Amino acid sequence: MKLAKNIIFSLLILGLTSTATLAEKKAALGKPVVRIDKIEAIVNQEIILTSDMTRLQKNITKRYAQLGKKLPLDNILKQQILNKLITDRLQLQIANKIGLHINDTQVEQTLQEIASKKGQTIAQMKNKMKLNGDSYNAFSDNVRDELTMNELRQIEISRRVNISDQEVKQMIKLIHKQGNQTTKFHFVHIMLKKSEDNSAAAAKKIANKANLIIKKLKAGGNANALAIRYSQGPKASKGGDWGWRTINNIPSFIVSAFDDIKTKKGDIIGPFKSKIGTHIIKIIDKKGDDSVMTLQVKARHILIKPSIILSDEKAVAMLNTYRQQIIDGKKTFAELAEAHSQDPGSAVKGGNLGWADPNMYVPAFKEKATTMAIGKISRPFKTIEGWHILEILDRRKADTTQEATKRRAYNILVRQRFPAEVYAWLNEIRQQAYIKIINPKYIIKTE
Repeated sequence: MKLAKNIIFSLLILGLTSTATLAEKKAALGKPVVRIDKIEAIVNQEIILTSDMTRLQKNITKRYAQLGKKLPLDNILKQQILNKLITDRLQLQIANKIGLHINDTQVEQTLQEIASKKGQTIAQMKNKMKLNGDSYNAFSDNVRDELTMNELRQIEISRRVNISDQEVKQMIKLIHKQGNQTTKFHFVHIMLKKSEDNSAAAAKKIANKANLIIKKLKAGGNANALAIRYSQGPKASKGGDWGWRTINNIPSFIVSAFDDIKTKKGDIIGPFKSKIGTHIIKIIDKKGDDSVMTLQVKARHILIKPSIILSDEKAVAMLNTYRQQIIDGKKTFAELAEAHSQDPGSAVKGGNLGWADPNMYVPAFKEKATTMAIGKISRPFKTIEGWHILEILDRRKADTTQEATKRRAYNILVRQRFPAEVYAWLNEIRQQAYIKIINPKYIIKTE
């Protein structure tokens, strides 16, 4: 079957190539030419077209122009663009397969946040995009895709990360030692991927390249441009820029290179090694930051999980029945949760989830937890776990308590490991997928 699929794809590509050649001949004869979009890559059953790359390249070019930054060489940029498109397409395919969808409310809220950060209303942002020749609908679709991929990564990586009680205790000690004052770093990260063959020659080649990068940085070379040119790390397509990060939010594979006191603006750190490669860091800036009060929500829910014998429609109908019974006073929320909820952890507590930071919930659940009126019971809504009805019992602003500190310590450890786990997971799904890059110039080679 795979051989047959490869033959079909090859014939399709050959047909498009032949058509392109015919178009070139027509152009030479002065005849009208109909431009046909080319296939740049095949990702499982889907294709990536030249027009997909052109759209993303247009956006990147515009962004770099706004920031006054110099773009990398054309082929290098296109390598990074195609690599991102392939990775994004794989993630969206997985999300679609497991039924992960972002609702319109989440998209609209994100678009509103983007407009607010620009000091605009949604209408003003639409008008400006129209004047610039950009499509608001396409931008909205991109936002939906990014939210979908972000939620998918949260789900997948949460299954891969195992944090021990001892690690949490050690992190709690560090939190208490640091107190409320933290330090933020703005830095660029360049990573040279570990060689697959582990030979001495390959290791030497990587070391030479790392030393060359250090030399260029010390000579005043642009760190973002060098990251795009050389980095094979998680943020390569964004110039290696991780933005502002506290030590608590710096990936575990590089966090040991940072020191609250000793690390200064302008420092060049490295090269140093981790299990996934060789790293170089340029500190762009540094500043202090104070912790803030945390919003906590007390809620309860009833969860019904669809299955082969229980459709989405049936699950929604069941929850609507339970909701009406509660509203009519025929049953209590706690009774129905204990009897029917398929969340074993909360069902025994009458559906009660206790006090929690809403950021710990998946986006659809978080949106309800932060916007619903206290005492109201939601209509059924879907998350990756299944269908829910939710009641918000109370909200509060709270100082860090013992339990909140434990949760914070756990989340810090997860966030530190998150980038490395995402990187490993993305490599795994690429290895399991059928990927064919048509133009060999766009293949990123590991050394």
